[in-house]
Amino acid sequence: MNLDINNLDIANAKAIAQAVQTGKISALQVIRTTLEHIQAQNKQLNCFTAIATETALLDAERIDTEIAAGKNPGLLAGVPFAVKNLFDIQGLTTLAGAKINAENPIATQDATAIAKLKQAGAILVGALNMDEYAYGFVTENSHYGATHNPHDINRVAGGSSGGSAAAVAAGLVPLTLGSDTNGSIRVPAALCGVYGFKPTYGRLSRAGVALFSSSFDHIGTFARSVEDTAIAFDILQGYDERDPICTTRPIVETRNFASLNHIDGIKIAIAGDYFAQKAELEALEAVQKVANALNVKNHITIPEAHRARAAAFVITAVEGANLHFDKLRDRSQDFDPATRDRFLAGALIPSQWYIQAQRFRRWYRDKVREIFTNVDVIIAPTTPITAPFIGQQTMVLDAEEILVRPYLGQFTQPLSFIGLPVLSVPIQTENTLPLGVQIIAAPYNEAKILQVAGLLEKMGVISASIAEN
Repeated sequence: MNLDINNLDIANAKAIAQAVQTGKISALQVIRTTLEHIQAQNKQLNCFTAIATETALLDAERIDTEIAAGKNPGLLAGVPFAVKNLFDIQGLTTLAGAKINAENPIATQDATAIAKLKQAGAILVGALNMDEYAYGFVTENSHYGATHNPHDINRVAGGSSGGSAAAVAAGLVPLTLGSDTNGSIRVPAALCGVYGFKPTYGRLSRAGVALFSSSFDHIGTFARSVEDTAIAFDILQGYDERDPICTTRPIVETRNFASLNHIDGIKIAIAGDYFAQKAELEALEAVQKVANALNVKNHITIPEAHRARAAAFVITAVEGANLHFDKLRDRSQDFDPATRDRFLAGALIPSQWYIQAQRFRRWYRDKVREIFTNVDVIIAPTTPITAPFIGQQTMVLDAEEILVRPYLGQFTQPLSFIGLPVLSVPIQTENTLPLGVQIIAAPYNEAKILQVAGLLEKMGVISASIAEN
């Protein structure tokens, strides 16, 4: 080996894989260093709930053996990754952030998404902290503790995939998996300053993933570059018979789109009205920074976005409460209090409200589809503020005191409500805390999102940097 691990960008998946594939460094050396970094920093950040030391080292040795034998171990050879602890990991109990689930038997096979990354040579190093049952935007878990934002450990990492975002932001791993119901990938990605990708609903398999609200739940990725995001997406695409909603649409490789130097022919607009209200000035300035770089002046209105958010609250509360109803009845004291109270409220919502919310959902989907007949990509803020402090209950926006937890998702919920593909890209602010901008497209147009993001990254408008903590 002729490359020192300290001279390798271990936060970049592509760089690691190329170094391992060419024999410049061993997969075993990468994994040992990764595990050392996790052990050194996790006590402060609380990203990981389980570290797969033994299996990770064995997998690294296998990768090195394959390379020595002249075999190709895959596109992500030797790349360490970790997953939100609602993904099934063979040999571990799937917690989904819940105390109750710790009593469940161990998983007998990996979730499909984990299996696909492993088939590409990536190496799983552990499971990551989250809000209980994925119901939250802060990852302040009463059972497993709060995950701290690597940019300021006194602040939240966002949620519900907070451990997934923080692990990437801290440089512990270059790639993680999370889930997004109402913004649970995009919110923590924005607050931690990394890329958070939620593809079209049904585009990636959810098999082996503990669901929260089945008609909303997506899986997706966190990474530190557009190219790593595209590579992981390409690997994760594809029909899966284990997941009945997983699409049979042909796989479209997006890596080439992410590396294009132009966005010729892509019509872009700024989301106005609802998406320009109740936000700190710097969140709106982040959108304008992207718009200026792309020379975008066209504004569009997504109609009734506030009602879409309200309907999303109703549907997710009802579906989540129904999924956990027996446990709510028999073991309510074992829930995180914040989760329990919202599930109990969901159980009391009249059925007519749920039906009406679903009817509105169909109307709203049609209205947004009309917008995409004239526009290819829409940009909007990801969160209204930078990361709030751990324990912070309220914030003041537009001279109104409002609750932090529900309003962190005010710009993400109207988009996941109808399953649109969205990438939250990182913007550095003057106060050192990052923010995110959402790049949104019509269903199955992930390539256009990555093409726009790739150009912005090359221009230096968006970027992720390892947080110093």
